[in-house]
Amino acid sequence: MGGRYVAGVRNASGYLDAASSEPLHPAARETLAAALDRGYADPRRLHGPGRDARLLLDNARAVVAECLGVRADEVTFTSSGTDAVHRGLLGLRLGLPHGADTPVSHSAVEHSSVLHAARWTGVEPVVAQVDRLGRVAPSGFAGSTGGVAALQHANHEVGTVQPLADLEVGVPLFVDACASMGRLPLPDRWDVVAGSAHKWGGPAGVGVLVVRKGALWVNPFPGDDRVDERSAGFENVPAALAAAAALRAVVTDRAETNARQHALVDRIRAAAAEIPDVEVVGDPVDRLPHLVTFSCLYVDGEAIVTELDRRGYGVASGSACTASTLAPSHVLEAMGVLTHGNVRVSLTRETTAADVDGFLAVLPDVVREIRSRVGL
Repeated sequence: MGGRYVAGVRNASGYLDAASSEPLHPAARETLAAALDRGYADPRRLHGPGRDARLLLDNARAVVAECLGVRADEVTFTSSGTDAVHRGLLGLRLGLPHGADTPVSHSAVEHSSVLHAARWTGVEPVVAQVDRLGRVAPSGFAGSTGGVAALQHANHEVGTVQPLADLEVGVPLFVDACASMGRLPLPDRWDVVAGSAHKWGGPAGVGVLVVRKGALWVNPFPGDDRVDERSAGFENVPAALAAAAALRAVVTDRAETNARQHALVDRIRAAAAEIPDVEVVGDPVDRLPHLVTFSCLYVDGEAIVTELDRRGYGVASGSACTASTLAPSHVLEAMGVLTHGNVRVSLTRETTAADVDGFLAVLPDVVREIRSRVGL
């Protein structure tokens, strides 16, 4: 337990927060190093270095398109997943007739980037409620009032996959796939999709915006002289190529990785449920393969994250009352589940059964110790 830190450097085997950011994939690292020498120029210039950069960028776009099962001309690289979300959702809304006056319909458990974008429009959004597993009802968006609908593919906090194929959506649909892109195939139903490369092991600072051919999308922000109006300026060509390399590697290994992670997460779910006054949340079956969330009564989320970190395990909490939020997770509140002492564990591609064994060996003691401090 005490050997998970060496000379002040954290052992990566204790990092269980891949849902925040997956460690850089070896394929991305190798590609990034090679691309730095060729991808520095502006890919829109006609000189040799510019043409080299354009070839790399086109290759990255083609690889991402192949991995996602979309057209290459539907793919744009942005500066982040959040940027892709904002451009994708707001552009889809603005492309509608009278789009500037229409509301965004979204579920109550969307990522904060979607919530902020919906409020930024100045038109009150229409919010679809969810059940205790975090799923919207099949008719949740049936009453949309002529605007656009925004619904995540899978929840970033509890892992629940939304029943997109069963939804009655009569308006253009924006899908936030930042938590699922690469780990799961894209759903069939979408008009615009957003993803984030560092979630699958690509470099940070690379978002993916996919606008389906024929979708009525208009750039919602001031543009520049770039031909691709969906882009946010000068693309980071080496990083885009590295993100594409990581995505290809992840998709290639997806079946084996998902099966292994599903089994490990099932073990964590079962072990957490055996701890007194602990509620495991999210859909137990239709979920992201690598993620599990549980809440511990009588335990502060920030305290349990800190104590686990002292023992060499890095996890997240969606309900920690920190100085920045001072509020519990809006996702857990919307689900109507326990918000106290929330812990999100998300496995990396390298997490082993032994890593899970070590985590499960310390978890009950950590919960017990924190509760004992308040006399429980």
